[in-house]
Amino acid sequence: MTIRNPIGDHGQRYRPRMACLKKAEKVLLEMQDPKSGVKSQPQRLVITTIPHAIAGEDIVAWLEERFQIDAQEARAFGSMLVSLGYIYPLIHHKRLVIKPDASLYRFQTPYFWPTQQLPVEDTDYAIYLAKRNIRKKGILELHEQEQYNRIHKWMNHKWDFIVMQAKEQYRAAKERKKPDRVVFECQERAYWVVHRPPPGTVSSMDYGLERRVDPNSVETKTPDFYERIMIFTQQSIMRPRVKSSVALGALVKYCTTYQSHDPFLSTVLPSNPWLTDDVTLWTLNMLTAEIPTRMRVEKWTFSFGELLADPRGRDDFRLFLKKEFSSENLAFWEGCEDLKWGTASTMKEKAEHIYKTFLARGAPRWINIDGKTREITVMALRHPHRYVLDAAQSHIYMLMKKDKYGRYIKSPVFKDMSKRAIDPVEQNFTDAQLEHNARNRRPCPSPIILQKQEEERKAKLAASAPVDITQVMSKLQKEATVKPPSHKR
Repeated sequence: MTIRNPIGDHGQRYRPRMACLKKAEKVLLEMQDPKSGVKSQPQRLVITTIPHAIAGEDIVAWLEERFQIDAQEARAFGSMLVSLGYIYPLIHHKRLVIKPDASLYRFQTPYFWPTQQLPVEDTDYAIYLAKRNIRKKGILELHEQEQYNRIHKWMNHKWDFIVMQAKEQYRAAKERKKPDRVVFECQERAYWVVHRPPPGTVSSMDYGLERRVDPNSVETKTPDFYERIMIFTQQSIMRPRVKSSVALGALVKYCTTYQSHDPFLSTVLPSNPWLTDDVTLWTLNMLTAEIPTRMRVEKWTFSFGELLADPRGRDDFRLFLKKEFSSENLAFWEGCEDLKWGTASTMKEKAEHIYKTFLARGAPRWINIDGKTREITVMALRHPHRYVLDAAQSHIYMLMKKDKYGRYIKSPVFKDMSKRAIDPVEQNFTDAQLEHNARNRRPCPSPIILQKQEEERKAKLAASAPVDITQVMSKLQKEATVKPPSHKR
């Protein structure tokens, strides 16, 4: 494989992922220790003997013994090493996971480690695909064939050079011994599977935004530096403090409350879609699910904010408010949220609509707020902005939280929803079922489609809202009185 010399890494050295990679390499060096590491031995792969091969069950057993963890956590840690490219499978190269059986793996050579910061360029990938195309006589996988055609069309001006490099590398590889040739092909393929994964595979090398400045560099001690330190210290002294016992007690209470709802601490029911490729969890927890799960309903009881953050819980709370003849409070809160997070082009129209619907005299859905807050809000609406309704929204929020939320938790509406809630059963998948799910993986719905569905849902809710008959009749009378101008000849 041809690797160009790095011409500047554009901040790759300063990515926070590098610290994680360094820790993974320390563990990998321990695993390769000839005395205390994972035992490796030559293994037969089809008709070729592969040197220094290791079994997946040996890797999982070594991780369990080294870190004193259970088998599931050891498998997760081993799968992370595989997805980062430090260990590569010899047989099932598409599934970057550790199988606790006799599946064969090998340690990746340090030349291909992510910390080497080798630039993953299209030219190198084109040479690799051209070499595979020569070796496989034109029979590539579907995603590789698509990439091959795309790169060939894009780099047509230097395709002769790419093919020449591929032929030279293919000719040099044929002169090696067969075990060495197979090992190098597996190493190179594992490198590109990690850095150019097939469609539908989550890339573990996605670092996010690049950093242009080294966060660990020593700042020059200037007078401005000391002035900023003094200001920060003064503000820290004036800031009110909380006792450590109170803060720790609140943290323990929060962790205890949310422990069963944390997918990292508790079992995900019915199955974890990131591991099994089964979409049942997403189906049960859709935003517009008719019957939510029991854990989802239980989360509504934690706080009023959790209830409003869930669209399904908000719909159930709206049903309760309609029976209490106070649904205008929730509608006003939703209108304020739409104004706050909506587009700037429609901000003025939304503010005017909210004023006419909830705050004006004789409004069809008039809300009950104190006179001072109403006066401040109405005056501020002359020059509307995103946060012009924050005072009124906070007042309505506290009103619903202190009065309506407690009554909703005790109401028959919530009790009926708790009884009808779904309690999913844990599903155990075999390796064959996992392979089948991985092959049938489909992309998630487009965000545009989800946005349209949400807009249709809001339109239906707006259509079901009560209509002010007096305003409708007044509009009809105005239209009837307005006559077209007469044209005199």
